[in-house]
Amino acid sequence: MTVQEAAALLRGKDQILILTHRRPDGDTIGSAAGLCIALRQLGKTAYVLPNPDVTDINRIYAEGCWAPADFAPEFVVSVDIAARQLFYPEAEAYLPRVDLAIDHHPSQEFFARETCLEANRAACGEIIYAICRELGEITKEVALPLYAAVATDTGCFVYANTTANTHRVAAELLETGIDYFSVNKRHFRTKSRRRLALEADMLANMEFFDEGRGVFMAVPLSLMESLQATENDAEDLSTLAGIIEGVDCGAVLRELPDGSWKLSLRTGANGRVNATKVCSLLGGGGHAMAAGATVSGTLPEVKEKIRAAVAAVLAEEA
Repeated sequence: MTVQEAAALLRGKDQILILTHRRPDGDTIGSAAGLCIALRQLGKTAYVLPNPDVTDINRIYAEGCWAPADFAPEFVVSVDIAARQLFYPEAEAYLPRVDLAIDHHPSQEFFARETCLEANRAACGEIIYAICRELGEITKEVALPLYAAVATDTGCFVYANTTANTHRVAAELLETGIDYFSVNKRHFRTKSRRRLALEADMLANMEFFDEGRGVFMAVPLSLMESLQATENDAEDLSTLAGIIEGVDCGAVLRELPDGSWKLSLRTGANGRVNATKVCSLLGGGGHAMAAGATVSGTLPEVKEKIRAAVAAVLAEEA
């Protein structure tokens, strides 16, 4: 479904519920909030399903958008959700009812009745922006969360996924008069002392593999507890691996309460390692340079599984 078709479909619907993904980032929250506000500007009833994992740093964008417990939607939209496993428990009940999925991941599973997929976009926020523009005026209220979506999914426009379209979208959002400086300061120029301590431990205990071109960085639950770190402190830790000279395959591992490990894999623009293919072998997915999976086992076992997956992908592409 094209952007224009998706906008036309939304224009004809009401009582709309918007879903975000498990462990939500700025793109899914910002996209959901921007779309919700744009639909309300058309006089529609629209809400975002409450996500219990949203961090304080991203919650601000969806204030006023959260659905009340008794809301009964007639139309369900998912944003930035590529796979069924990314539905958190409260959202799983809506999985069979997703009428429209809006996404930018090449690993999209096409679980919805209709899908608007543009895999060449750096952020889902770019697609939501185009849809909102079809729906009507891009006001400051719509533009702010969409800017947060685009900025966070591109690392403030420094990741290799950033395109000319990304900059055009950002420029048009800035022209509405939003306070973009505060967004950038919040996400990219401010770190708590606990966050700095997390990064220090990750760097001190990093482990190289694949002849030094890969690196493991781990965040055990015990580390989070000892530092009294929150999810706000741990937001987007996966970026740390990308700053190490000579590394083009950074695997950041966070221990989950059930003992499994959340893998965030970031690979280089040189294309040597395809992150989606690696994570697909581990039951996950994502983009060629940014993908994820949840891997069970002890930390040494999980690292070995990742090593094997990387080696398999490299052998396949050799």
